[in-house]
Amino acid sequence: MLDAATELSAWAEEGRDFAVATVVAVSGSAPRGPGAALAVDSRGTAVGSVSGGCVEGEVYELCRQALADGETVLRRFGYSDEDAFAVGLTCGGVIDILVTPVTAGSPVRAVLRAALSAAARGERTALARVVQGPAELLGQALLVRADGAGDRAYEGAAGAGHEGGLGGHPDLDRTAAAEARAMLDGGRSGTVELSADGSHCPGGLTLLVETRVPPPRMIVFGAIDFAAALVRAGKFLGHHVTVCDARPVFATRSRFPEADDIVVDWPHRYLRRTATDRRTVLCVLTHDAKFDIPLLTAALRMPVAFVGAMGSRRTHADRERRLREAGLTERELARLRSPIGLDLGARTPEETALSIAAEIVAARRGGTGVPLTGSGTPIHHHEAAEAGDVAAA
Repeated sequence: MLDAATELSAWAEEGRDFAVATVVAVSGSAPRGPGAALAVDSRGTAVGSVSGGCVEGEVYELCRQALADGETVLRRFGYSDEDAFAVGLTCGGVIDILVTPVTAGSPVRAVLRAALSAAARGERTALARVVQGPAELLGQALLVRADGAGDRAYEGAAGAGHEGGLGGHPDLDRTAAAEARAMLDGGRSGTVELSADGSHCPGGLTLLVETRVPPPRMIVFGAIDFAAALVRAGKFLGHHVTVCDARPVFATRSRFPEADDIVVDWPHRYLRRTATDRRTVLCVLTHDAKFDIPLLTAALRMPVAFVGAMGSRRTHADRERRLREAGLTERELARLRSPIGLDLGARTPEETALSIAAEIVAARRGGTGVPLTGSGTPIHHHEAAEAGDVAAA
């Protein structure tokens, strides 16, 4: 739901009634992951998607019904041989969808409005909702902000309003907030199973925790023509893209109009002073030893998601030799993806950027990079790292 925060926050500010359907669990070859949402307002306007088209019509009607009766419902959609094209997922798999009305009389309106508003402003935000459990608790919500502040509301007993948090037991709120804050710190979204008393033992409650964090960084070192194409690819993938080069004649706004930041500095010096995290992608396109070696020596010792370097096989062999001489261990060198990119036979800057972007996605999602045709590999990998939390390559 937070992925559509800009549109839904505007609806909430306008006072519109709407219902939001959120994917809360998936299995098999489901097209969208937990947190994907479709919202429908009282005028019939729809934004978002929960299945890439398979069950949108049925979910749209569920949202309309929720607006009419004010009821929160949990519905499962799965492949059906007998009635596949009616309400089933024709591509296979199963998805569970929570449909929540956000109306003037809804007890969760205030907390959802606060969550959407914070996410739309770009604040680090986590929203935890009960998606499985007793019917009276379904849809209860807890908002956690990066500064530790929280807002609560829940659907349940009439007149309870904004009291009671997720379900009445004081430890449940504390545990849920701690779990949500941990996922927020990692930029992850997913489910958490708890007991009603707040213990970590699975005991009948499932929370969906959605997080909204600033976009991950991509830092492109080397202001060359290939970098211009990679900047566009990085923006398309949702990164905040920085171009860094020590040569002011090349690192210019006119050459990289789509970059978020352009930095004129020695690459290794800039890397050491700028903020990075476990989602950061570093692409070294300079293929010049005087830039590459000090830069990669620093990069391969940092907890970032991806470190790749451009160059021929000969350049790579020479680079590895120099990095060993600089003191890097074999384990540190194993993190280096070089020559950068998947084997697409790329020639042009745009094709090369596509090759690099494809490797970044494969590293993030646990993909193999092999063609799906004839491979028998899963289409959707259930990697350990959730979206937005990329394990170090």
